[in-house]
Amino acid sequence: MQVLVVEDKRSLAGHLGRALQGEGYSVTLAYDGEEGLRLGRTDRFDLIVLDIMLPHMDGFTVIRKLREGRLHTQTIILSARDSTQDMVRGLDAGADDYLTKPFALEVLLARLRAASRRVAERPPDELCCGDLALQPQTCTLRRGDRVEPLTRTEYALLECLIRRAGMIVPHRVLIEEGWGLNSDVSQDSLYVFIRSLRAKVTRPGEAERLHTVRGVGYSLRTES
Repeated sequence: MQVLVVEDKRSLAGHLGRALQGEGYSVTLAYDGEEGLRLGRTDRFDLIVLDIMLPHMDGFTVIRKLREGRLHTQTIILSARDSTQDMVRGLDAGADDYLTKPFALEVLLARLRAASRRVAERPPDELCCGDLALQPQTCTLRRGDRVEPLTRTEYALLECLIRRAGMIVPHRVLIEEGWGLNSDVSQDSLYVFIRSLRAKVTRPGEAERLHTVRGVGYSLRTES
């Protein structure tokens, strides 16, 4: 796990860095808000430990700008500001956790382990099949330079097809993925959604990717 520690007190930053390295983390240190924002925007990090009272740019602004840039790196605020108002402000700005100083190192390590589990469970940034890329965070499909917004149902159907790329996916499986178990959605309704999805997957002049297997289901294939 790659951890960015943004802390202006160099002795504390060094202490945290050594402690985290001892736990197996790879650590990068930043000593002011602008440097923390610049490094955080590189999307190299799995976790960020962020102070609030920083030179050049405060931690509230750093986390807000990261979230505005659609960077969802797990972030723990570590600050001496312990009022309820500050905690609410930090969490509303986009922090995933808030720990006040002074703190027990064991507690911070436990919070980082919990954040690491959330990172491990997080869906991938993209699901790819040939020149198709499904982007979970924005619910969009990208093909080359073209980006298409998807409805929730279209997204669920395409995710099912991408995860089973090259295979024939039966109507029943797609209905369960798109509408849930025991759904009474008909194959005709499924066809309507697939037709809409196919129009987004393949534009005129592009090779067809979504194929119909009559009487059985559908298949997503990378070859023409």
